[in-house]
Amino acid sequence: METVRQVLALRSRIRTWRAAGERIALVPTMGALHAGHLSLLGIGRRRAHRVVATIFVNPKQFGANEDLDRYPRQEMADAALLRQAGCDLLFAPEPATVYPAGFSTNVSVGGLDRPMEGASRPGHFDGVATVVTKLLLMAFPDVAIFGEKDWQQLAIIRRLVADLDIPVEIVGAPILRDPDGLAMSSRNAYLSPQHRAVAAALPRTLSATITSLREGSAVAETLSTARAALQSAGFKVDYLILADGATLQPLEALSPGARLFAAAKLGTTRLIDNMEVQAP
Repeated sequence: METVRQVLALRSRIRTWRAAGERIALVPTMGALHAGHLSLLGIGRRRAHRVVATIFVNPKQFGANEDLDRYPRQEMADAALLRQAGCDLLFAPEPATVYPAGFSTNVSVGGLDRPMEGASRPGHFDGVATVVTKLLLMAFPDVAIFGEKDWQQLAIIRRLVADLDIPVEIVGAPILRDPDGLAMSSRNAYLSPQHRAVAAALPRTLSATITSLREGSAVAETLSTARAALQSAGFKVDYLILADGATLQPLEALSPGARLFAAAKLGTTRLIDNMEVQAP
């Protein structure tokens, strides 16, 4: 596996593969890789001849009081994992390569960026949309794979690709979970041992809430009970919402395509999760 840091080198390698008639898959990441990320590589290998992974901790998607400085950076270990997973090329640019002096363009996807994470983290999705647009235009892959744990991000990326006519297929990868149900995330490493023992209460509560909803319990009361359960377990709940999986609009009653979304803090670590709510 080769590592490149400049756009011209990235495009040169991809140009060679395209000349040989090969399909390209792109897996954008911010590093600190785990099995969830590697599952995206597996999907890429099944859908294309070549897989390109990116590692770039995007400063534009971090707010002023968020964890940009302490976000884990472990490129050597990540590169070893990518190599073992069959990655063909790692693109690991410096910030000045992605955002050179004078950079002044912002990509914003209206509407989908407002609820949930958008309300809690103003400007976050502008940063995501801008960097993903740049990565797609740098590599022009045939397919790009993103995890469903960040469902709202996935919806926004699908929208911008459709709106800007970027010729790439966007694929959502199922959430991978630890044996206790906690969704795999790079930020799980921030959890203290005590908080890690509690963290599984989040997916357990979501599963119990879905069961109640499918049994006919009222949405508002069920969500209120779930919020109280999380708070009792030690979480500071940011949001707990039943919403349409496509439009992300809140739902007052169970309907096809519904998903349950949650964000909550344990100590200083913010966890997010979402689950499909299949109608009974």
